Amino acid sequence: MSRSHAVDVYDQLAALLSPPGAYPAARYRSSSEIADGLKRIRRIILTEGIPEPEGRPSLRPRIWKLMLKVDHLGAEDYLRFVGLGPSSVSLKIKEDTNRTFRTDSLFQGRVQEAMLIRLLEAFAWKSQCSGERSFTYVQGMNALAAPFLYVMPSQLEAYACFAALVERGVPQFVLGTNTEGAIRGAEILDKCLRIVDPELYEHLRDCHLTGQIYAFPSVLTMCACTPPLEEVIRLWDFLLAFGVHLNILCIIAQLLLIREDLMASKSPMKLLRTFPPLKARAVIGITLALVKDIPEDVYKELVAHPVHPVHIAPLPPGM
Repeated sequence: MSRSHAVDVYDQLAALLSPPGAYPAARYRSSSEIADGLKRIRRIILTEGIPEPEGRPSLRPRIWKLMLKVDHLGAEDYLRFVGLGPSSVSLKIKEDTNRTFRTDSLFQGRVQEAMLIRLLEAFAWKSQCSGERSFTYVQGMNALAAPFLYVMPSQLEAYACFAALVERGVPQFVLGTNTEGAIRGAEILDKCLRIVDPELYEHLRDCHLTGQIYAFPSVLTMCACTPPLEEVIRLWDFLLAFGVHLNILCIIAQLLLIREDLMASKSPMKLLRTFPPLKARAVIGITLALVKDIPEDVYKELVAHPVHPVHIAPLPPGM
């Protein structure tokens, strides 16, 4: 994308994000105008990505908060939770934060481990104090929280977005300590792979490989476990705009990008133990093509699994 084109797209997004009254001609927006604005923002994210022209402030924090419906930050509550100090899961948190994006120099230069610990401790206290749902810290939350600290201009905004994602976007991944939603996600991955590429599915199955064995971290963390972080951020632009359930198809897209090597290998787990570096635009393109091949009943399971307990119905024989 040339700089002039990037600036033009940036200005389009900035105008769509501007509240009524920001410009002389602006007025109150109707619900239909707001819906139309969201559609246009999503279309730009899909076709152009979020441009970052040099010298312009990033629009990504505003877009992510919009997609997560974060309009209240709750500073007093956050400070209260931070002030409570170490939580009952403090040891688990520190074991994971110590290795979060350890090899990513951009992340390490912007986000201190203490910031990540503080955010996760505050969330643990929030869950403990509210008593509404049995959220607690589970492994993988560190990878879900880290991109928000990298993108957002303040820890408070990062905390609010992380809480919104966990509580409303992927609650089944982290309720209690069983990560049931992520397990169901891995089962749906197998189901979708069998539909879109039965030959690859059978090859992996013959090697005793299921989604839960090779893809569980990618399901649980929305691919944040696969570097580089800059590509994770671009993939999250897409997932937050169009639905985190599409992460399952994004993982399959990564398999298809190395399909030839997987099919030629007698031990494909050697390739899947560490996924190749993430390529967000390629993954998104393949994902959009895969969506068309998923039957409606399976797609409903896909949409539901991060949010609701679901029973994954088996595919009919021969499908």
